[in-house]
Amino acid sequence: MRPRSFLAFAHRLGGRAVPILLVGALAGCKKPAAVESESGAVEGPSHGASATDPQRVLARVGAHTITLGDYAAALEHMDEFDRMRYEAPERRKELLDEMIDVLLLADEAKERGYDQEPEAQQQLREILRDAILKKAREGAPSADAIPAEQVRAYYEAHRSDFHDPERRRISAIVVQNKATAQRVLEAARTADAGAWGDLARTYSVERPAGEAPADLAGDMGFVSPPGDPRGNNPHVPAGVRSAVFEASHVGDVVPRVVDAAGLFYVVKLESKSDPRDRTLEDAERSIRVKLAHDAARAREDALLEQLRKEIPVEVDEAALADVKVDVAQTGLTPSGPRP
Repeated sequence: MRPRSFLAFAHRLGGRAVPILLVGALAGCKKPAAVESESGAVEGPSHGASATDPQRVLARVGAHTITLGDYAAALEHMDEFDRMRYEAPERRKELLDEMIDVLLLADEAKERGYDQEPEAQQQLREILRDAILKKAREGAPSADAIPAEQVRAYYEAHRSDFHDPERRRISAIVVQNKATAQRVLEAARTADAGAWGDLARTYSVERPAGEAPADLAGDMGFVSPPGDPRGNNPHVPAGVRSAVFEASHVGDVVPRVVDAAGLFYVVKLESKSDPRDRTLEDAERSIRVKLAHDAARAREDALLEQLRKEIPVEVDEAALADVKVDVAQTGLTPSGPRP
């Protein structure tokens, strides 16, 4: 059975069908992959595949043609590892067959009016959005092109971001009543790793799937000191997070039962890492990546700001407030009684 939307088919191909081909099929025309260089010579894509004659026709599909330039553009949109798959001649033929299939299904979908369906229109808009935002980002500096003085200035202005707090790994045995928790606590305080694992497997109501090693029994992950937002762990209640910082040494069991969210926790400090301040050399790469991302994002924002000034945008806030998201079904439902 053919998929209802050719876009779904293209998605099933794993993104190997070039978006330009999809846009051209919906719009009823094709955008040439070749571009004119400053010298006036026609050039194909800069990487992915060589196309000595980008306009040479590889295949005709009804009123459409697939050129060497189109084929090179399809490869260009892949990452390096995907392109490696097409070094063999039979694999290159497979890619061409997939491009032909996309054109055939796109034309059939358009003939049936599927290109006018809301989902297809939205996906087309998203393809076009990505294309124009990519164009807007052109000229933004790469991470390696960020000046060293700009990297240092950012580091000095955000020193606190490069302070890594102490992190502690928690193991816990979780039981449903305090009396049992108290008995488990007494046994746990003198237990070695193997005995701790036995206690966790016997008493804990929160057991990992499968047979966890003794040193991972009851593992709840890492936290940093209470109040540090970078140390939040959604699996660790606040009281348990505070309690593990009462332990003095790795391997210690907190000498009290922790009551949290209606359950009772016997808490053990499994391991820890000391706080440290990252140097400029440690942080340089991450700063460069962030500044390059910010520069690209600024160009996108500038384009959107310009478009919002040039094109009127009106929002019916009352209608928006009346929308109810129905999590039990797909789609949106107006608020109020259902018919």
